[in-house]
Amino acid sequence: KLQIVWPNVIIMIALHIATIVGYWQMVNGSAKRLSGVFFFLVAIMSSFGILAGAHRLWSHRAYRAKWPLRALLAALQTMALQNSIYEWSRDHRVHHRYSETDADPHNAKRGFFFAHMGWLLCRKHPDVQQKGKLVDMSDLWSDPIVRFQKQYYIPLVAIFWFVIPVSLPIYYLGETWQNSILLNCFRYVLSLQNTWLVNSLAHMKGYQPYDRHISPRENHTVTYLSLGEGYHNYHHTFPWDYSASELGWKDNFNPATAFIDFFAWIGWAYDRKTPSPTVVNMRMARTGGYSRLQCRLSLSSLSILLDFILGLLWITWPLWTANLLNYILY
Repeated sequence: KLQIVWPNVIIMIALHIATIVGYWQMVNGSAKRLSGVFFFLVAIMSSFGILAGAHRLWSHRAYRAKWPLRALLAALQTMALQNSIYEWSRDHRVHHRYSETDADPHNAKRGFFFAHMGWLLCRKHPDVQQKGKLVDMSDLWSDPIVRFQKQYYIPLVAIFWFVIPVSLPIYYLGETWQNSILLNCFRYVLSLQNTWLVNSLAHMKGYQPYDRHISPRENHTVTYLSLGEGYHNYHHTFPWDYSASELGWKDNFNPATAFIDFFAWIGWAYDRKTPSPTVVNMRMARTGGYSRLQCRLSLSSLSILLDFILGLLWITWPLWTANLLNYILY
């Protein structure tokens, strides 16, 4: 029986109202343009805490990271405010193990809205709770950074989600408290919506070139908005690939992979896992539903450039649309 959690509903409605007002403050010029750029960058960096941290590092162990990178990712993941690393990773492991069943926290078979955000507005299905207890989380609990964040999650959220991002524009850019709080809500909800698209749209619309027997799909829109997480049919086929895509960031739009590769270049990330092209091609031949050309742009230099341009246009839409509307309306 569906049990709605009304406090969550009220909080979510309030956040979305604050988001709309915050965006309008950018449009009408009340908020400073540099404040909009600052909070856009906060949204991007906090997303890396989820994508490169909670997802690829801690949930899938797709690569290894030295403690400075783990500490940085933990701070960014806290800034994203999507539950602690431990809880996020546990739910994600359950999602992969029991995908599209009642044990899946955001079961896409229950509809787009439920998979997108409805699962956060109601009680978890009993199967989610029961199966979640069976998932081995000992590897995460052995990480002192994960334990520290889980133990002090509430005060850490107060610092990294609210105090730091809200205070900096006030003291360094001369922004008002009201605008800074509203823009912080805007960047937060923006990151949430982009993350949720991976659970909803990427499980319903797109191509299945790697495994046609599973629900997840390749979706370019999700890829652009989620900084590289839309290669979802591939990801569920090879969940241990640190790139979460067949290709790296040089041949298609995947900023999260570029983030990991940068820290590998300076020595903070290592043991990046990825299957060989032979393994990928054999899997596509055995279970794939579409040819490679049907699921992504060809690898000509023009197509790669176009992919990057489209990606940058999609992820920067809050900035250029606000300026465009300001020009048109004012």
